[in-house]
Amino acid sequence: MQPIFLYNSLTRSKEEFKPITPGEVRMYSCGPTVYDFAHIGNLRSYIFADTLKRVLKFNDYSVTHAMNITDVGHLVGDGDEGEDKLEVGAKREGINPLDIAKKYTDQFIEDLKALNIELPDKIKSATETIEVQIVLIKILEDKGFTYKTESAIYFDTTKINDYGKLTGQKRQDMLTGARAEVIVDSDKKNPQDFALWFFLVGRYASHILHWPSPWGEGFPGWHIECSAISRELLGQPFDIHTGGVDHIGTHHTNEIAQSEAAFDLPLANYWLHNEFLLVDGGRMGKSEGNVITLKTVQEKGFSPLDFRYLCLMAHYRSKMNFTWEALEGARNTRLNLVESVGVVPDVIAKDGSENFKHILAAINQDLDTPKALALLHDGKSKSAWWEFEPILQIGLALNTKEPKIPEPVAMLLSERNQARINQDWARSDELRKNIEELGYQVIDTPDGTKLLSES
Repeated sequence: MQPIFLYNSLTRSKEEFKPITPGEVRMYSCGPTVYDFAHIGNLRSYIFADTLKRVLKFNDYSVTHAMNITDVGHLVGDGDEGEDKLEVGAKREGINPLDIAKKYTDQFIEDLKALNIELPDKIKSATETIEVQIVLIKILEDKGFTYKTESAIYFDTTKINDYGKLTGQKRQDMLTGARAEVIVDSDKKNPQDFALWFFLVGRYASHILHWPSPWGEGFPGWHIECSAISRELLGQPFDIHTGGVDHIGTHHTNEIAQSEAAFDLPLANYWLHNEFLLVDGGRMGKSEGNVITLKTVQEKGFSPLDFRYLCLMAHYRSKMNFTWEALEGARNTRLNLVESVGVVPDVIAKDGSENFKHILAAINQDLDTPKALALLHDGKSKSAWWEFEPILQIGLALNTKEPKIPEPVAMLLSERNQARINQDWARSDELRKNIEELGYQVIDTPDGTKLLSES
């Protein structure tokens, strides 16, 4: 196979990928904070990580992929008074924070499946790993990297010489490097210092999720969980760490600081980050009031795989501007492909042709999926699409020829059409899932509903 080149945010350069153990890759992705639905900007990160993992496997690497679930300790911004996001979700819906976490973890997993994203091999939540996090904080304390105030245990960023190396900035030039800056703590020594453990004082006095610790009852900060979970699941160092560009300045910077301080080893050798997804040219976010979920996409008649295809049309390190018109174009292209490439061949082989080599070279060059898609379209080879479908995962194994619909499916489809007429979207979604469980994919188009059946 050809070499793979990846852009390493740590060195700010494209490097040939060389795993720690030949033929094996250990990879970690920052998971969601499960207090609400993931929006499509969040999901772009997981499409990117999935594409990376599939490229590695396509090149005959064995991949072990791990991810965390944040269900405690991730604070919101200044405008929301620095509450824990899980408590915000619990207050919004009037249920326990752990019930909120389970609800939105389950929904997140369903979103991944709908996008043909392969689930990580290992997943752990922050609340499952409190003891592991406490052990790590104690190591940092014993080595002199922490200090205690009435509000929290802090990591002292002045105790390491290269804090902020992931950003390329000097420590004094960085913005406040912690979610903990939103608590008013006059005893915090430096703006960049970040909380490892919060105490049940001040605004957190009634925090629902809390545990005993050597320093007092409380709960962990956001950053410590990823250092603890990634090391427990993958060891240290591991090969690749992924996330969004918004993680570079704070979360990943602090992961590196605490992990390297504790164990005198790198946390990961390659740090890969995807760019933002924009909406009509602006950043997507709850404060901007322009959040789009995968459910929204489906309610407007699109398949989740239309969104996956749209993401592949942009390089993961480029900002991607989402519009409904762009998604419609991606859907039309994808459905035309599904129809044109035919049914699954009996044998799908990596044929070694020049066309195959050029496409693979594009994908192996820092996941240049836009160039690979262009070469696939230009090549007009049906077999090439099938060869690279293990990476693309755009639903080629479905065809749009009018399937013979069994009576039970026809009845469900009729009931769903009526639910849509009645604008009963909850019932419509339930019936969609029932139909998909019977082996058909539901595609709502301006010309009506289509069923895609597995070939």
